[in-house]
Amino acid sequence: MRAVIQRVSRASVTVDGLVVSAIGQGLLVLLGIEDADGKEDTEWLSQKITNLRIFNDEHGVMNRSVMDLGGDVIVVSQFTLHAQTKKGNRPSYIKASKPDVAIPIYEAFVQKMEQVLGKKVGTGIFGADMKVELLNDGPVTITMDTKNKE
Repeated sequence: MRAVIQRVSRASVTVDGLVVSAIGQGLLVLLGIEDADGKEDTEWLSQKITNLRIFNDEHGVMNRSVMDLGGDVIVVSQFTLHAQTKKGNRPSYIKASKPDVAIPIYEAFVQKMEQVLGKKVGTGIFGADMKVELLNDGPVTITMDTKNKE
């Protein structure tokens, strides 16, 4: 799994002109899934993201997590995070899982995030043409890959 985590003041996902998710302060997580991903990846990444200390404390130091804040989260599936750009100018998405594999993993990830946070997590609509709007706070953007846990 690959994730781009953005600390936001607000974020929303719109499909066909309708807002399907919207949050205030929290995290927007763009999530890419590959065939090798499974429960262990879901467990590790959900724990890591929810406990990631990237929000400022009372001293202006990034020392608080989204859980500490009681912040909200939106998770949006994004297969393009697995783009391979080594050859030519057209990215290849061969490593990205097809929907029959990706959807159950995506849903399990969202469910795990909800369990850890103790609240509903916003989502997009898998496979839809989504308009994702955000106000990145900081800016703070972190990337993670469960196959390369640095």
